[in-house]
Amino acid sequence: MTGAAGLPRVNGSPRSPGPLPGSGRTGQVAAAVLLVAVAVAGYFLLPLHRLGPERPVLSWSLFCTTLGMIGALILRQIREVLLDRPGTRPGILLPLLVCVSVLVFAGAYYVLARRPGEITGIRTRLDALYFTLVTLATIGYGDITPQGQSARGVTVVQILYNFVFLTAAATALSRRVRRAVETRHGSREDS
Repeated sequence: MTGAAGLPRVNGSPRSPGPLPGSGRTGQVAAAVLLVAVAVAGYFLLPLHRLGPERPVLSWSLFCTTLGMIGALILRQIREVLLDRPGTRPGILLPLLVCVSVLVFAGAYYVLARRPGEITGIRTRLDALYFTLVTLATIGYGDITPQGQSARGVTVVQILYNFVFLTAAATALSRRVRRAVETRHGSREDS
């Protein structure tokens, strides 16, 4: 007897055919590392020079839309963690989304640095990534400073974004890890 998806039924419910080859934890971590590498490569290869002062509407629309989509995906993953849905892998997707959000801010700073008077000290994409990570870590060495209103606005948005989305993501992940450790620890004591 088969279910709606054509899978065999066991005790009245469809049975999954089992895990896909290479879909274990090692495969998932490898996939996540590969996706982060692709995202970082994309950051360094995308034609960001086509954005900026010459196309302000496109630049701001792309920045806001991308951050909004990443924020929505982060919130969805946080919800999955809080609801403790089986089969979800937020430990893979949440760090990837955090990485992509960092790269979006770095791209915005790089594009803003092309406008005179906006940001001093950013000459390369690596400079922009460095400034983004320094802002994320709330270190602030002072070697790169946002001076223009747009640059300061993006910096304020990054700080708020970090506070709301990234803190919530880190909290949800730590909660998930704690539950997994407690479950694993409890099952070892039962054996």
